[in-house]
Amino acid sequence: MKRLLYLFIFLFAVIAHIPAAENKKGDQEDNERMAWWREARFGMFIHWGLYTIPAGEWEGNTNHAEWIRTTAQIPIEQYDKFVDEFNPFKFNADEWVRMARDAGMKYIVITSKHHDGFNLFDSQYTDYDIMSTPFKRDMMEELANACRKYGLKICWYYSIMDWHHPDYLPRRGWENRSPKGADLERYIAYMKNQLKELVQNYGDIGVLWFDGEWEETWAHEYGKDLYNYVRSLQPSIIINNRVDIGRAGMQGLTREGEYAGDFGTPEQEIPPTGLPGIDWETCMTMNNHWGYNKNDDNWKSTEDLIQKLADIASKGGNFLLNVGPTAEGLFPQPSIDRLAAIGEWMETNSDAIYGTQASPFKHLSWGRCTQKSIKGGTRLYLHVFSWPANGRLVVPGVYSQPGRAFLLSDPTKELNVHREEDALIINTPDVAPNPINSVVVLDLVGKPDVNDPPMISAEYDIFIDETNVSITSVRENIIIRYTLDGSVPTLKSPIVDGPIRLTNTARVSARVFRDGKPVSGSIHAEYTKVVPSPDVDLNGIAQGLKYSYYEGSWDQLPDFKALEVVAAGVTSTFDIFLREQSDYFGFQYEGFILLPEDGIYSFYTDSDDGSRFYIGSTMVVENDGLHGMNEERGSIALRAGYHPIRVTFFEKGGGNQLKVSYQGPNINKQAISPQILFHKN
Repeated sequence: MKRLLYLFIFLFAVIAHIPAAENKKGDQEDNERMAWWREARFGMFIHWGLYTIPAGEWEGNTNHAEWIRTTAQIPIEQYDKFVDEFNPFKFNADEWVRMARDAGMKYIVITSKHHDGFNLFDSQYTDYDIMSTPFKRDMMEELANACRKYGLKICWYYSIMDWHHPDYLPRRGWENRSPKGADLERYIAYMKNQLKELVQNYGDIGVLWFDGEWEETWAHEYGKDLYNYVRSLQPSIIINNRVDIGRAGMQGLTREGEYAGDFGTPEQEIPPTGLPGIDWETCMTMNNHWGYNKNDDNWKSTEDLIQKLADIASKGGNFLLNVGPTAEGLFPQPSIDRLAAIGEWMETNSDAIYGTQASPFKHLSWGRCTQKSIKGGTRLYLHVFSWPANGRLVVPGVYSQPGRAFLLSDPTKELNVHREEDALIINTPDVAPNPINSVVVLDLVGKPDVNDPPMISAEYDIFIDETNVSITSVRENIIIRYTLDGSVPTLKSPIVDGPIRLTNTARVSARVFRDGKPVSGSIHAEYTKVVPSPDVDLNGIAQGLKYSYYEGSWDQLPDFKALEVVAAGVTSTFDIFLREQSDYFGFQYEGFILLPEDGIYSFYTDSDDGSRFYIGSTMVVENDGLHGMNEERGSIALRAGYHPIRVTFFEKGGGNQLKVSYQGPNINKQAISPQILFHKN
């Protein structure tokens, strides 16, 4: 009877919190819309606005930039004086666009409105725009016209967060402005009006690049609605994932779930491996700041930037490289120099970037690889960072039949190619054509057949009674053999002909064979049979969790037991709105969760900053440290019934959000419902 009661309560909670399904467009329509962006691979980011006037310096501190209003805590009435000073009289749209074009860039994304709320375009919905400055010219119109003149796509960056608008919430923690009378819905209407201007007043727009979505007032429903609204204005437009709340920290890729957005946005970093089936774009500065900082001389080298461009393309991504113009309207000279050097390289080697797909190789010791389909086969562009001193460029583990090989800088001169076991050897000249990145072209017959091992996967790496393990490969004309004791598969090992059922702990190994010979290395995965943690008997319980609230500045989760509790009570869920200040605080939640059946459960914390999730004394999720919104997951086997839980969280600065989710047997991933959270009276 007790288990039936558990099940009834649980099913009620689940049904009450099933999210509405989102509509998905057909792949063909999405592919057509994304085609130019995937072809482009390289674009220019421009951060420009009022913040260029102080040029990164305020009251002796020289490390500010586009965030200066909040990092220097400048009162709004003082910051607004910059409007009367902003007069970029040396701005020339044609010069900017020509520099982007000559660098090999195919699109420009510029900050039409950054977090400070100032608009670089002529808006009918505010006086806080370019027409209120001494400049009095709509520079966005000039840039849009210049982009069309030189064959680039114009794209707008637009900040959801707005430190100036009276209806945007939350306020900065250090501000004296009262939130009284503010209306977020009214702000969203203002934002939509401005976006309509940006999309409809400047011709065809390539991308709307949103940012500033991480504060707790912005929600998935807002993001989905804004995405659909912008697409209704221009169905062909591309919109990044920062329109919604699905971005996982600076890694920039969308978390699991039905979030809006067409591509991921890693910031200042490059994903370590390729991401098949995912569109993404790394945005990156040339020095340490996005906006102009006159004291920042820590410039990335031309070599580093060209090799980063190849690295990103080799993983199937786009590179959005930033320039921060001065208050006068000029690109800093170090930016100009680097753009020119990249353009010189691209003039010879752009075929190895535009329209390419990710490398078929997981690792190449001498550089990177991009590829394109050609008639009857595949063209590999081998980006050689370290030129072979012995005249032998080794392309390892490739079984495809080779065709032509040549230098991209001199297509008329063919290079000799021969096979040595599973490697192709290309004989190269003594001197590299380019000391930074020389591109060698290698044509293959058919699709690349590379000695990658198969993939081993299962829903979890632990199980209670049994689990199914899948072993697959995209390679053709192969046989996969496996073992369950960790040994290297041989010709005598069983052949994979479907899912493998495990009833005991196993170390699964797999290897690819063709024509009686191994044509890959081995891959291994551990799957462990476990006993579920028992539930606990409870009496005298009530719904909700006990919470303790703390204040302090930490870089990682503190020992809350050693701290003084500022406030305590009971909350229905993991609520951080119970705080008394906007930054520098922490929470600890304790109670019990009711689960309906035995099984493997996954728990998630998505937080800015650190968080952890415990079942009893076992830490299931580790998500500690300073970071933007970042999601981590952990899994554990549990019996049906009540289990003690504890969640810890701290916030130092910036955004402040905490989300706790789970999934389990017959339960899709979802926020933990208040109906299944309890505490002892």
